[in-house]
Amino acid sequence: MRDPDLTQIDPARHLVIAGPTASGKSALALAVARAQGGLIVNADALQIWSCWRVLTARPDAADLAAAPHALYGHVAPGRAYSVGDWLREVAGLPGRLIVVGGTGLYLTALTRGLAAIPPVPDAVRARADAILAEPQGLARLVGDLDAPSRARIDLRNPARVQRAWEVLTATGRGIADWQARTPPPLLSPDRVQGLVVTADRDWLADRIARRFHAMLDQGALEEARAALPAWDPAAQWARAIGAPELIAHLQGRMTLPEATERAVIASCQYAKSQRIWFRNRMPDWQLWPVGHD
Repeated sequence: MRDPDLTQIDPARHLVIAGPTASGKSALALAVARAQGGLIVNADALQIWSCWRVLTARPDAADLAAAPHALYGHVAPGRAYSVGDWLREVAGLPGRLIVVGGTGLYLTALTRGLAAIPPVPDAVRARADAILAEPQGLARLVGDLDAPSRARIDLRNPARVQRAWEVLTATGRGIADWQARTPPPLLSPDRVQGLVVTADRDWLADRIARRFHAMLDQGALEEARAALPAWDPAAQWARAIGAPELIAHLQGRMTLPEATERAVIASCQYAKSQRIWFRNRMPDWQLWPVGHD
């Protein structure tokens, strides 16, 4: 990829870089940090886990030596970790921040604020899981929602519907009501420059495929093998793109070529969902086109 033109980036403000997986966000953040200074802060919910270095494309030793980084690989598997936890850690970081990642919820919470919704009890979550597993479970959860929340969320997204149902059941207030009372963001618009990396879909799909093959060469399968004894497909740390497929291969349920193909497809689908989030939630952010190696 060609060296980026950094003249459009204001060194006097914090920088937040969003973009789909494999689009070159981390390389851009590193270029900015080396040229202008700043602390590179992870905003990828998968790169926080200590067990996935290769599979989540965390910065390597050379990158870490070239510029200061924070919040990468610092959470052990089995620990619960939320966007609220991440925001509290970001709030304690010094200096100019270069926040980079593809987790839209992290970036939106950082720049628009996060509703202070109390934790949902395990019993409520278990009940929601049971309802969602029923043949008409999603429709039942939707029917139980309050009208403002039903109008606000994507009713085709089971995770969003379940979250709204859990909040209403646990607190007696709809998630739309909680969100309407969101406190000010950690980084207000006047203090931050927001970029959204955009790329041609075919170009990005090719990069995703090539990067996954490179991950295999760099030890991704060995990472999965190390995680196999503690594997729990429902755990947060198990959501790393490609991990379920590699685990399935190690368990003898598919060949490595099949696992690779399915992991690449999953990555492309994830990139699509990221683009939708950025388009809908960050329409006023500056676009940063890429697409040439």
